[in-house]
Amino acid sequence: MSEAKTLPASELQVLEQYLDAIWMERGLSENTLSSYRRDLESFARWLVEQGSGLFRLDGVLVYDYLAQRHKQGFSSRSTARFLSCARGFYTHQVREGRLQENPLALVDNPRLPRSLPKSLTENDVERLLAAPDLEQPLGLRDRTMLEVLYACGLRVSELVGLTLAQTNLRQGVVRVMGKGSKERLVPLGEEASHWLSRYLQEARPVLLHNVPSEILFPSTRARAMTRQTFWHRIKHWAQVAGIEKPLSPHTLRHAFATHLLNHGADLRVVQLLLGHSDLSTTQIYTHVAQARLQEQHAQHHPRG
Repeated sequence: MSEAKTLPASELQVLEQYLDAIWMERGLSENTLSSYRRDLESFARWLVEQGSGLFRLDGVLVYDYLAQRHKQGFSSRSTARFLSCARGFYTHQVREGRLQENPLALVDNPRLPRSLPKSLTENDVERLLAAPDLEQPLGLRDRTMLEVLYACGLRVSELVGLTLAQTNLRQGVVRVMGKGSKERLVPLGEEASHWLSRYLQEARPVLLHNVPSEILFPSTRARAMTRQTFWHRIKHWAQVAGIEKPLSPHTLRHAFATHLLNHGADLRVVQLLLGHSDLSTTQIYTHVAQARLQEQHAQHHPRG
């Protein structure tokens, strides 16, 4: 968009004051702050070109600006980011008493395409699970963690936070504390129970140096492991297994949900196991399963 017009000094000052305020409040990174500054300054310059300004606009002008962005090829995500930033700016101005109401309050965000979570095939998962060196206590610990992660569909933060008191091998369940302090019971399954039992007997005492602890999966320093540490372990074993697909900390959680649905599990059961409060959050996995079915149909059906 054209930036030929110069912003009034008063508007530039207000913009900088706002950016300083949110930097202090939210601890934003330099990159995020730069993006916010670009978005707001571009919008402010466009308003000047229309004979308006940051404090002299209405909803019609906002929609004109959004239409302009669309014509110039800005993505829906980019426009959603701009609206979030601009809304925050005007909310701040209302709070500071410069405006009576937020002119963007009733402007809806563009509809964003839902991105499908990346998942591993069942063969990929088998290779990943088989990668750790079982001759080493760390390898046995990592194998057990991967088994529990895949068997239960846990978030990595839930896995590294598990304690002995949350595991019940006799009943074959783990008690998980999820988001919003919501508790759920998740079955371990035979394989994960087997590896957990072996790990508790063979590797955990070594890692803890026989010091009593409630931590289920301690680090090499006999302390609670961080999410980042285990994420590095996953990436390491994926490399050992020769898995070149892009991974995320939720990769095995996505695989858990997708593979359950591929094998006929009920969506509401998967919702409960994942700890989703809203079924719509779980429904994205039906698209993953459907995509996999279409792929299999195209590959194996004689008229695919």
